Amino acid sequence: MSTRPGLLDCVERYFAAAPVADARIEPVGGLDVPIAEPAWPYPARPRPDGGPVTADDVRAAMALLEDSGLPAVIEWVPERSPGTAAAARAAGLTVEELPLLVAVDPVELLPPWGVRLYLVGADDPQLPHYQHVAATAFATPGGAADVGDVPLDGSPEARARTVALRDRIADGRTVMMVAVEDGRPVAVGSHQPLDVDGTEISEVVGVATLPRLRGRGLGAGITSALVAHATETADMVFLAAGDDDVARVYERAGFARLATTAVAEVRPPC
Repeated sequence: MSTRPGLLDCVERYFAAAPVADARIEPVGGLDVPIAEPAWPYPARPRPDGGPVTADDVRAAMALLEDSGLPAVIEWVPERSPGTAAAARAAGLTVEELPLLVAVDPVELLPPWGVRLYLVGADDPQLPHYQHVAATAFATPGGAADVGDVPLDGSPEARARTVALRDRIADGRTVMMVAVEDGRPVAVGSHQPLDVDGTEISEVVGVATLPRLRGRGLGAGITSALVAHATETADMVFLAAGDDDVARVYERAGFARLATTAVAEVRPPC
């Protein structure tokens, strides 16, 4: 896996294999649409060697996901599916492109003084609160909200997401870490290892810090710990950064830009 095309091959194989254990894969034109439980959905993706994706393919895939009660989202690697962005836009979707990075020379970055990192067990009673940290962080990407500003979600859907996450942690398909300061969770993150044709690959996902504590190196510290854990067994670790500024933080942690990843969905008007 020393060349850029080889690394992209690994990423593409990972994304194709990730939903297989949980979902029924429905072919829709040039897209594969995973039909999974709503508690752990997967996006539609261009089928490897499936030919060009058209706007009609996108509309049909979105309709199938919506009819199945799943988020209507399509993701792809533009360097491998260069025409998909135009098809998604023609179908009325908003397209966002994010930096895709791979760990090439991981650097150990310690969390701030007074912050402890813990691996989360499947039976941890605080798991809903760790999910709440992530929900707060992602709901206020540029704000100064604290964990109390976003109510703890006690809905049946939230409980189902917790059950699904517990199952994944128990199976080893999700490895979650939490950063704790003064007895309170302040940041979380996960990596998701997967054996792909005898090669273990893992994606770092869901790294989130409470808004009031950003800029202290919590996200970099937890990412560094996740990569160290993943590389004990994985041959490759990658992630998608939220934007170029975030990507530069990961580059300081030993990641290198590999390509981009694109996400298309219907965005409600502001």
